[in-house]
Amino acid sequence: MNRSPPPILPTYPGLDIISDERVWNGRFPLDRIRFRHRRFDGAQSGVRTWELWRRGRAAAMLPYDPAKDVVVLIEQFRLPALAAGLDPILTELPAGLCDRGEPPEATIRREVREEMGLSPGRLTKVSDILLTPGGADELCALFVGEIAAPEADPSGLCGRAGLAGEDEDIRLRAWPAQRAIDAALEGQITNSVAAIALLWFQARRERVRSAWGAA
Repeated sequence: MNRSPPPILPTYPGLDIISDERVWNGRFPLDRIRFRHRRFDGAQSGVRTWELWRRGRAAAMLPYDPAKDVVVLIEQFRLPALAAGLDPILTELPAGLCDRGEPPEATIRREVREEMGLSPGRLTKVSDILLTPGGADELCALFVGEIAAPEADPSGLCGRAGLAGEDEDIRLRAWPAQRAIDAALEGQITNSVAAIALLWFQARRERVRSAWGAA
């Protein structure tokens, strides 16, 4: 077991860290933290123990072609989806973890090139979203980004991409914007970041198109 020091947690009023132990130091470290915190009634809590998965900053983007009014989503195999009892071929957004010191905007431009073979133009920030607050510190910067959608066949398929060096197997599919929004509203998009982006886009679509000169 690797005992290298974990990242220091920020201070917070009423929080008392009793111990902070690195119990796994693989690609994504895992820390076991024992702590007390001030309760809403002002009393101090009992000792609590949480395992904290250290994934760090990430970025994701909803790729949107304002001229065609289509979004391009990716599809890939996800083993955790299968473990959860879902179809493991998930419909997702291009996304990735930020390199150390890398701004999220730079991260997502790199990831879209690698995962889709596309170069984003303008970006609109949606929000910073904590993906799994019950167990991980991964904070994802979510964007809508301008792209030129590739030509698609009648089913919407418009290419394959991914880094061969990472054995990525990614399929691209173009969706009419309203159909993608409807799929999210009907619960057909089970990837949380993709669903959040599409629900935001439902309310802001015309504003984005106007700002990008396509309305």
